[in-house]
Parts: sequence; structure tokens; C-alpha cells
Amino acid sequence: MYKAAIHCHSTYSDGEFTLSELRDVYQRDGYQVVCMTDHAESFDPESLRAYVAECESLSDETFRFIPGLEFECERRMHILGYGVTNLATSADPQLVIQHIETHDGISVIAHPGDNMFDWIETFTSLPMGIEAWNSKYDGPGAPRPRTFKLLSRLQHRKPEMKAFYGQDLHWRKQYRGLFNLIDAKSADRDGILDAFRSGNYQGRHESTDLPASGDLTEDLMRDYDVKNSRYMRKAQMFKKVKKMSGSLGKKLPKPIKSTIRKLFI
Repeated sequence: MYKAAIHCHSTYSDGEFTLSELRDVYQRDGYQVVCMTDHAESFDPESLRAYVAECESLSDETFRFIPGLEFECERRMHILGYGVTNLATSADPQLVIQHIETHDGISVIAHPGDNMFDWIETFTSLPMGIEAWNSKYDGPGAPRPRTFKLLSRLQHRKPEMKAFYGQDLHWRKQYRGLFNLIDAKSADRDGILDAFRSGNYQGRHESTDLPASGDLTEDLMRDYDVKNSRYMRKAQMFKKVKKMSGSLGKKLPKPIKSTIRKLFI
């Protein structure tokens, strides 16, 4: 089993860590695999080649980066392309999903907003998975149960769809307690992506295992609903503080913003 973090960002896009720093941080915490998903819009061909090359140069038999991209689509929908480093030529999410699959990657709709659920259910090209828990967007304590219910409905049309558990790591002091345990033949790109496709992995949060199928017990769903609702109220308060700061014509300094984020989120 490999301990893995998925959905991570570096200074190649809008993350605060360099790739070298990410390796140090994650290896110190016992990770063997990190799936990178820096924003596709941040790259040109030259910087993309440098990104892939640096991921490779920092990988060895004890630790591996798997470079990938996060594509911003219409209506600000984000699609993760695990293992894909080819830029897309369309912002249509269904064409981006097809682009990722064409390049033998894993397509995952990232942190779908509640207002996108109905739209996603009209897609004829469905992704390989839904990010059922994004610990940056949903919070570190609990996911939104309604995202798991969305996945369940989509699985009636595409049974092989999976639940993904991503950190969406950007900040140095961000929560990193949601991770994946991957039962793969090897920690290279093909081994990890094959494990995702076959569902040979599980999310782990504290002492709770989260299945690749996304099939959670009703008791756990109820508990998550209470915890997530509490978190969302705090997150809304944080947004109001940020908006108030902006209306005064001021930008919060990073140290203050970080402190407020920790208080409210």
C-alpha cells in the first residue's frame, strides 16, 4: 500500500510550496506518492516541460511525483487530469474529459459546486470520478454528503465511476490529514492510475476508511452532514470578513489572512 496525496499545487501555478519543498514535507509525513494537478492555465509549452522534468528529477524508488493538470472549464468547473500533462484546446468540460481519457489519464470533476449538480447530470461524457471530498473546499472535518449522493446517481449510468479524496493543497499551513492508501503494483504513473481505475484504493481520514465506491453508511452520512454544515457556516463568516476588508479598499496581509482562516476554517 502506498500513502498518497492527490490534487496538489506547487509554485508552478498558485501553490505556496516549490516541488522540492513538497517532497520534503510529504516524505517527512510518510507519503510515497503525490499526484500533482497544477493549473493548466499557468503553463506554456516550455514551463510545462520544466514541470514534468522536475517532477521526474525529484522522484526515485522511495518517493514519486505523478504530474497532472487541473483544467478550468466553462462556468468555472474544474476537471482534474491525473497523469495528464497535455494542454486542452477547449473549455467545454465534456471535451476536456474526453481529452484526459484520450491521453490515458484519470478525469475527475473537482469540488463540484452544488449549483453544478443538475448540469453534471446532463453530461453524456461522464468522468472517471467525482471529488467526493476536497478538504480545502469542503473543510477538514467532513465532506458534503450530497456530493456522494450525486456520485451514486451517476453510477447508475456509469458504474465504474469512483469517489476521489483530494487535499487541493495550496498553502503551507493547510490541513493535510485526508489522504489515500493505494494498493498498486508499483508507484509509477501506470501503477497508480491502474489502481484508481480498478478502485484499489481508499481514502483515510483519522481512523475512518473511505471506499473508492463512495458508498458510505447512513450513520456516517448523517454525522458528516452535521459537521459539514457547521464548517460551511464558519466559512461563510470568513468570506464576509474578506469582503468587508475589500470594501474598505484594503487587502488583508497574508499573515492576518492566514490567522483569520485558521479561526474560521
